[in-house]
Amino acid sequence: MPQNKTRSFKTKTKNFQISTAIDYPSGKFHLGHAYEKICTDTFARWKRLKGYNVHFSTGTDCHGLKIERIAKKHGKTPLEFVNEISGGFKDLSKSLNVSYDDFIMTTEERHKKVVAKILNGLKNKGEIYKGYYEGLYCVECETYYTEKDAENMCCPIHKNALEKIKEESYFFKLSKYQNRLIKAIKDRNLVWPEKKKKEILNRLKEPLKDLSISRENVSWGIPLPFDKNKTAFVWVEALMNYLTTVDYPNKMFRDFWPATHFIGPDIVWHHTVIWYSLLMALELELPRVVVHGFINLKGEKLSKARGITIDPLELSEKFSSDSLRYFLMRNIPFGQDGDFSEKALIDRHNNELADKLGNLVSRVSGLIEKTGIEKTQNTIAGKLNIEKIEKLFESYEFDKVLNEIFAFIDICNEYIQEKKPWETKDVKVLYEVADSIKAVAILLWPFIPSSCERIAEQFGFEVGERTFDKIKEPLKISKIKKREILFKKSSI
Repeated sequence: MPQNKTRSFKTKTKNFQISTAIDYPSGKFHLGHAYEKICTDTFARWKRLKGYNVHFSTGTDCHGLKIERIAKKHGKTPLEFVNEISGGFKDLSKSLNVSYDDFIMTTEERHKKVVAKILNGLKNKGEIYKGYYEGLYCVECETYYTEKDAENMCCPIHKNALEKIKEESYFFKLSKYQNRLIKAIKDRNLVWPEKKKKEILNRLKEPLKDLSISRENVSWGIPLPFDKNKTAFVWVEALMNYLTTVDYPNKMFRDFWPATHFIGPDIVWHHTVIWYSLLMALELELPRVVVHGFINLKGEKLSKARGITIDPLELSEKFSSDSLRYFLMRNIPFGQDGDFSEKALIDRHNNELADKLGNLVSRVSGLIEKTGIEKTQNTIAGKLNIEKIEKLFESYEFDKVLNEIFAFIDICNEYIQEKKPWETKDVKVLYEVADSIKAVAILLWPFIPSSCERIAEQFGFEVGERTFDKIKEPLKISKIKKREILFKKSSI
């Protein structure tokens, strides 16, 4: 898995930057963190499949009062604590076969330099001024709330009591960008899905207040470059990681920006109103913000703070990372909330991965090993609607992409059953289905990469980066043998 490395990149038109939100390492991850990484990885792999030079970043957002307090509670320094928890997030990505190019931690010197450069630039442009802040603050999500947004003086996300903060602060002129924000979000294809775009525009009907960007009594943070007695508000400096990871303001940044951010529904405001305004002040292009849904357990969203968790490592060890990846992408329409059920995961694993895909691969390879294979025209290939799959991928309809692919797998299984090559010894039929398996494996690679790589090695073709055009290339005949089954059936 590529990590923190520099690739050689080609033309700007074929470059693509994509990121997850960076996780807050205040405790162990849950299935929601895994879901965001899997969704982002699936789309990053799709772009690589199509020939793009992809820069895919993830990481951890390491500063803030909450980290400071939790680290102290555990008898560790904040740096020791975030390094340990961040290691767990790296292990999660490795377990799930998440192919990131950069894992960034906001404690890194490269990030501190970018933050200092940006804040100094904004201060010099007159976008930052000193003032006085008094208001409500949620330590759990490191977010300011107005009394109107609060629910009985509690955080609307975490339900904990909000703290009153009163201190000298530096402010960013957020209110200055309200009209420009509304126009950009309304007129451009920046926020997906549409319902999230409407939610932000609805909130922007209320006047924006300037944003407090510093903290006076939080030592665990990046010091302001123009006032070392204060640290940068975590939700300001953390967002800048998306620029750090492409080496802002240097060549890599110019080649890859603007990015596409895959994020959760509780941080859309931060990634649009706050982030877009900062970028407007810097005169930079605005990224696309793509919002997935929550994973729920018995109707409640997963939450570290509230102790509602599902361990994705346990699931990936029990069922394999590909089975977990497939279930999440197949069972939850992207952009919507979805319930997790181990029974539903087992049903998908058994009925689709094992009975349909796994059985097809095992059956065809076994027959080829016994009777051989002869090249011919693939008469069923036209029933795979590749153009439709491309459109569905680009509109983030991942569950429908899988519907299309598995409908074609059904056609392949029915074709084998109809032609009965085990009786007729028709080696041309076996070629048609083997060639179809190639197309299926290439298209499924973004979702279940390990399994597709095993299929490709077994049938003698390539999957992965820049292999999309090979879908329509006839399969080259090689020595094909039956091997261990791809997916062993499971039970509760």
